[in-house]
Amino acid sequence: MASSTGGDVSRSLKDVLLETLSGILSPDHNLRVSAEEQVKALEVTEEFGVHLAEFTVDHNGPLAIRQLASVLLKQYVEVHWSVHSEKFRPPETTDQAKAAIRQMLPAGLKESISKVRSSVAYAISAIAHWDWPEAWPDLFQQLMQALTSTDQNAVHGAMRVLTEFTREVTDIQMPQMAPVILPEMYKIFTRAEAYSIRTRSRAVVIFTTCANMISAMGDLDKGARALLHPFLPQFIEAFVHSLQVPDGVASDSGIKMEVLKAVTTLVKNYPKQMAPYMSSILQPVWTTLTESVTIYVRTVVNNVEEMDDPADSDGEVLGFENLVFSIFEFVHGLIETPKFRKIVRKSMDHLLYYVILYMQITEEQVHLWTNSPDQFVEDEDEDTFSYSVRISAQDLLLAIASEFQGDTTMGICSATMRHLQEAEVAKNSGTDPNWWKVHEACMLTLGSIKDLIIDQLHENKLNFDVSSFLQNIVLADLNLSVSPFLLGRALWVASRFTLLMSPEMMQRFLQSTVAGLQESQPPSVRISAARAIYGFCDYLKSSDNTQMILPYLEPIMHGLVTLAMQFAADVLALVMETIYTVLTVDKNFTASCETKTVPLTIAIFLKYNSDPLITALCQDIFKVYSQNEMAQPMLQQRLLPTIISVLQAPTDKVPPGMPSNCLDVLCTMVRHSPQPLHGLMISEAFPAAAKCTLSSEDNATMQSGGECLRAYVSVACDQISQWQDDQNRSGLWYVIQVANQMLDPRTSEFTAAFVGKLVSTLLSKVGPALGENLELLLRAVLSKMQQAETLSVMQNLVLVFAQLVHTQLDALLNFLTSVPGPTGASALEFVLTEWCSRQHLFYGAYETKVSTVALCKLLQHSINSNDSRLQDIQIKGDQIFSTSDGILTRSKCATAPERWTMVPVLVKMYKLIINELSNQVETNLSKSQIEDEEDEENDWEEEDNNEDGAAGDSSETVTLLSLLDKYSPASDYSGYDFDGDEEEDEEDQDALNDPLYKVNLQQYLTEFLQQLSQQPYYGTFSAHHSDCERKVLSTIGINT
Repeated sequence: MASSTGGDVSRSLKDVLLETLSGILSPDHNLRVSAEEQVKALEVTEEFGVHLAEFTVDHNGPLAIRQLASVLLKQYVEVHWSVHSEKFRPPETTDQAKAAIRQMLPAGLKESISKVRSSVAYAISAIAHWDWPEAWPDLFQQLMQALTSTDQNAVHGAMRVLTEFTREVTDIQMPQMAPVILPEMYKIFTRAEAYSIRTRSRAVVIFTTCANMISAMGDLDKGARALLHPFLPQFIEAFVHSLQVPDGVASDSGIKMEVLKAVTTLVKNYPKQMAPYMSSILQPVWTTLTESVTIYVRTVVNNVEEMDDPADSDGEVLGFENLVFSIFEFVHGLIETPKFRKIVRKSMDHLLYYVILYMQITEEQVHLWTNSPDQFVEDEDEDTFSYSVRISAQDLLLAIASEFQGDTTMGICSATMRHLQEAEVAKNSGTDPNWWKVHEACMLTLGSIKDLIIDQLHENKLNFDVSSFLQNIVLADLNLSVSPFLLGRALWVASRFTLLMSPEMMQRFLQSTVAGLQESQPPSVRISAARAIYGFCDYLKSSDNTQMILPYLEPIMHGLVTLAMQFAADVLALVMETIYTVLTVDKNFTASCETKTVPLTIAIFLKYNSDPLITALCQDIFKVYSQNEMAQPMLQQRLLPTIISVLQAPTDKVPPGMPSNCLDVLCTMVRHSPQPLHGLMISEAFPAAAKCTLSSEDNATMQSGGECLRAYVSVACDQISQWQDDQNRSGLWYVIQVANQMLDPRTSEFTAAFVGKLVSTLLSKVGPALGENLELLLRAVLSKMQQAETLSVMQNLVLVFAQLVHTQLDALLNFLTSVPGPTGASALEFVLTEWCSRQHLFYGAYETKVSTVALCKLLQHSINSNDSRLQDIQIKGDQIFSTSDGILTRSKCATAPERWTMVPVLVKMYKLIINELSNQVETNLSKSQIEDEEDEENDWEEEDNNEDGAAGDSSETVTLLSLLDKYSPASDYSGYDFDGDEEEDEEDQDALNDPLYKVNLQQYLTEFLQQLSQQPYYGTFSAHHSDCERKVLSTIGINT
């Protein structure tokens, strides 16, 4: 009786589920929504997954129900099958239900409906990830039976399972899977008469996935690579043969693409095993490259023939371009692998000849760019996110040039001249109307490596007549009207070689560029002329030779302003960047065209306030005019009323983001205007900015407002201190209110992202004059620190106290000692604990100097004064890792608590100082050794790729500490800290004005530690050294 009742309930649940699935497919919105909610309720029942599997494999069921059930089953497995899944939601599927589903699903691999079959395959793969081999030992036997059957649906289904499964296979499963899967994949790939091209392609994909996984495993366990070694010879021979098979019933571009991907994986990850086969591989790859270019030029570049692109088993078209991408990736693989770089070097001239052909503009691009100037700008930008064969070929060209430097230039110049000669013949004979595309590609090639060409010419290492090229090719093409894209490229390449032009030639190109800006020219020519103007101005400024371009500035600006008024988006951004560059050429000209450029920039700023790139460019232009004493008054007269109006407007009356942008612009004006600031900026703009910030709930507005007020405090502290509103509240009162609001625990922590800088600037500029507000601000900082979770926010807040260490150390210690922290201990312990636990994560060259030098001063103070307030604090030192429990898996990490040593805070500071010295040495060594002998570098790389697993190599990683002994002691090297690249990008004026900015941190820390090591109490610190710390100290002559 009980069993009968159970059966009735089961049938009832299945019927309810069927009815619910039908409801989800209903066109009635209300019914559909109700059914979707019902599914969520049924999802937690024990038999839900079982019934979905039954519906999915029921050949007699309605197709729509089966497809929906298969999709829901796939989702169900993802979230309910295993508690260890990242997507898991309770309840977990019961063992009984799992067994029933595993028994049913393999039958679905034979399904004739591809969508159902694919969903079943995905579900099986997801289950296998958790259950194979322990709970599903016969799965692979079932898959092998499907693969060897004559049922193409079963073959496809099984291949889909393996494709998905190999992507998620674990390092524990791979040793059991590889010996079973790889032989079958080889059989499928080599039996062209039995399996379709697409099935054979999928076999290659599975092989490549396994090869990548095994290689990754080999990084930790050299023996893992042996899993693939027995199968490599037969696979490589099959790959070589496959590349030689002409397109037809047994081969096409799709399968060759996958084979090339596989070969590239082997070249990069198994160089030693691949070395004997390289000669046999290179010939078919080279043949594919050279034969493909002819097909590509005719079908894609010039579109004179139709290309019948293959499609994969899911219907996705495998464009011929994908084969070209794979060829280029193979060459990249050779370049990246030390063992095979010489192959590229030897064949470079011929390779570059074909690469240039792939860089030609296609007919599709001509049509697209003609109709969409914005797309033209996006695709041709050097930082584009677009991707095409043209861009891929250019990437390969630059990779070759970067790797082989001087060897490349002669090859490129030779290949270019060969192309130009062939194009000249085609042009004169009239046989090829597309000859201009070769010219354009050659110009693009030479312009892309212009720095390398110029350097080689200056060193007399290159025999190439650039003047002749500019005169006979570039200028000659400018007189033709064959294509606007050729004209535009000619202007661009001319601007790249300005350094090598005679004054007369420069005049001719400047005249042509100005003509290219005219409204009568096609958009592509005008856009390219704008790019060329940027190049000309940039060079003439850097060479201090702007007199040559002065006569052309007025027509240039007219053309740019007209262009800006006619286009938007990408074109507008390009034009605004060029306008900014032109405005930096000559101050007198800049002032003279203020009436044109400032109103235009204000209008664009207001219209495109939601575009971060355009607003940033507008801000750059405002900065130029703020620094121009002749034009600055007019800028303020035009711009300040607009900014003040926006800041005073109700939130619902202005677009989102505009107040923040206006505050950024005002900040720029404050930073770069002559001092003292104009009365309007103090009496109206300042209170508008402060009140807007105080009344806003928008994070961006509060952040921008805080930075704007920091600028006021930094450059006009006296002026805002003296200003008062109608209630006699000073400007400083407003600044303090803004700081307190941003530090309010009730506001988002992201509003405090920059508040530390505001507080630090207040302390440095106003200091004791803050009175009781000083302590209130510091208490607010402490309160915000207790809530902060984001590193950037915590670093910003900690730096407030770090700055005070430099300026008011005694007062700071007295304050922090008198205030309780969140745990009852002093705030001093709280601040130092938070500081020391995150110091190693801090970023930014200036910020690192402030915090690290502050730690040195704290440590020195405690030693000199025997300050017990610091000496009594204990915090976490080094993490303790136990090796007694075997391999530390992710599950063990999750359950085992972290263990740390406890050390005095002064010892922790000392360790952090050593760590930072190590970072500085590493950074500076990488800079100084960038041009180190290539042979030594290659030796290291080949050791890393050594497949023998030599004793001792498998457990060691090349790190800073293992390399330090190869160089002179760090104490003998002053480092690049003073003029490092990261500091060239520093835009914070307050940081630039801080003496700490000029500190050579490596030298400072070296001297500090050397002096400390000479003291009698040094043993207190050295007793806590780790091996790594001893190694670092030994490089500066401290041996412990």
